[in-house]
Amino acid sequence: MVPHLVTALTGPINELEQRVLDSTPAIERWFRLEWMEHTPPFYSAVDIRNAGFKLAPVDTNLFPGGWNNLTQQMLPLAVQAAQAAIEKICPEARNLLVIPENHSRNTFYLANIAQLVRIFHMAGLNVRVGSIDPAIKSPKTIELPNGDTVTLEPVVRTKRRLGIKNFDPCTILLNNDLSAGAPGILEDLHEQYLLPPVHAGWSVRRKSNHFRSYEEVSKRFGKLLGIDPWLINPMSSRAAGVNLGEGVGVDVITSHVDAMLTKVRRKYKEYGINEKPFVIVKADSGPGGTSVMTVRDAKEVMELSQQAHSRTSPGRAGQELEDLIIQEGVLTNERVHEGVAEPVVYMMDRYVVGGFYRVHADRGSDESLKSPGASFVPLAFSDSAHLPQPGAKPGASAPNRFYMYGVIGRLAMVAASYELEATDPDAEVYE
Repeated sequence: MVPHLVTALTGPINELEQRVLDSTPAIERWFRLEWMEHTPPFYSAVDIRNAGFKLAPVDTNLFPGGWNNLTQQMLPLAVQAAQAAIEKICPEARNLLVIPENHSRNTFYLANIAQLVRIFHMAGLNVRVGSIDPAIKSPKTIELPNGDTVTLEPVVRTKRRLGIKNFDPCTILLNNDLSAGAPGILEDLHEQYLLPPVHAGWSVRRKSNHFRSYEEVSKRFGKLLGIDPWLINPMSSRAAGVNLGEGVGVDVITSHVDAMLTKVRRKYKEYGINEKPFVIVKADSGPGGTSVMTVRDAKEVMELSQQAHSRTSPGRAGQELEDLIIQEGVLTNERVHEGVAEPVVYMMDRYVVGGFYRVHADRGSDESLKSPGASFVPLAFSDSAHLPQPGAKPGASAPNRFYMYGVIGRLAMVAASYELEATDPDAEVYE
């Protein structure tokens, strides 16, 4: 089940791996105490990069698609986690309404919806799929290449509740990241549970907030293990109000990139790492993918600006300014079937339920793999997410690595819970 990995495991990651394994009881207790104080996101997926000398999350998705990439072996884990999550939120739950993205022609995405429906059905709920796409005016059944079908039904909004014809859910599961903003139909639903909440959507959420929270988490976790938090934290900074296409703020980005490369060089020197540092420049909000840029030298920012300018059509002049995040680049030393790979860990409630490798044969180890041409190699975490093997030589037993991934994924999930608390518009304020 586990694809063959070619991983250059060198330097502190071996020590880090051993430290994590030796500290498993302390780590699990630490997570238990965190979840007594904070509410985990309902579900999440974390992209992780393993550089051999450093292991860090580079993206956290609070509306994960891609559930269809997980193997059948992980279904029981997802079902148990779904039961635990629903029981905690709405013990008397009977009906669940799933609200997908509006691109209903994407069969790969709809296969993900079919898998979510299966998971929650197996968890003991009546599940229907309600579309907020204005084009869906009557039930529409779509057959998928794998033999599954998905029926999209138009949502019906009453004064205080959301449902579909003859179906009144107590819980609504959003699998729509609200990049275009939260539609009014989802607001003021005070009688139903909306998961994740609207403020987890990209119209509110910022990556810089998430990584600020993650930095705080990594410092505390580093203290617990007695390690340098840098080994698990990608440094980042935010450049506000820029527009590369129109050359606005190029100097700001250049100085951020220069400062970040200097910090990374210092760390590489400290650890004797003989690699060329790089940074990733991406939008501070939105799922990203195509607009993620790898920068190896501050001088390249001007070239990027010129490229962006040539892509900007004349009619789009005066585009809005945006905020960018400049993040320390983390190499990936993992290869699956000769392609550069990175693990993606899936969680529901506070549990690791599975994962897969995102693989891209045409990308380098210092580039984003989230782009057309990526493929997905399923990975069964079922035997390994919570079963590390103490006493095994570091790097020798595959489960160690996956336990590590599960730990890093859960740290990002703790950071997401901090982030959502800080941006909750209805948070109770205690003086």
